[in-house]
Amino acid sequence: MTTMMFRDRQEAGRMLAERLKHYKGSSCMVIALPRGGVPVAAEIARELESDLDIVAPRKIGAPDNPELAIGAVAHDGTLVLNDELVEMLDVGSDYIYEAVRRERGEVERRMERYRGRRPLPSFEEKTVIIVDDGLATGYTMLAALRAIKKDAPARIVIAVPVAPPDTAQRLSREVDEAVILATPEPFYAVGQFYWNFDPVTDDEVQNLLKWNRPR
Repeated sequence: MTTMMFRDRQEAGRMLAERLKHYKGSSCMVIALPRGGVPVAAEIARELESDLDIVAPRKIGAPDNPELAIGAVAHDGTLVLNDELVEMLDVGSDYIYEAVRRERGEVERRMERYRGRRPLPSFEEKTVIIVDDGLATGYTMLAALRAIKKDAPARIVIAVPVAPPDTAQRLSREVDEAVILATPEPFYAVGQFYWNFDPVTDDEVQNLLKWNRPR
């Protein structure tokens, strides 16, 4: 078990960048999950001299408990579900269909707000480093990486400051490399491992992407 506290997302990003410096100068792209992942990813992209972009998966919350993730949907419609939890909560297909429809609308809104109408870059034959400020269930990260896999990247790496051990283990099996700085127990929320975990605003995301716009 590894535990640590991060001053803020920027410090976490610099610490991750140190672990990823072997990718500097390679054909890699840094992809952030907004909003909290963007300040982390911006530090990595700056150190690696890499392009920074985003994908914006959204959590699918449980009926009567939207904070409990039963899955997530990615920008291209890729859906991942916690089948065991769906069955345990007896979540019907009609609820899932409507939740996916609603969250895909929010995905499209965020992608357009942060990126405009520019098409996503091709990930084919690239090393793609997907970044968030931490993972809890990991379903948004899972939806993002499975969507990106469809574009046949050469290598997929996830880079996050903190995640619970079971989530870290599960996601590590999905990628070529997982850089996770801390896997503490007990784990209640990502924010408990940051001194400063203020919300990231839309304006901050847009400004960071503006200065790290893909070439």
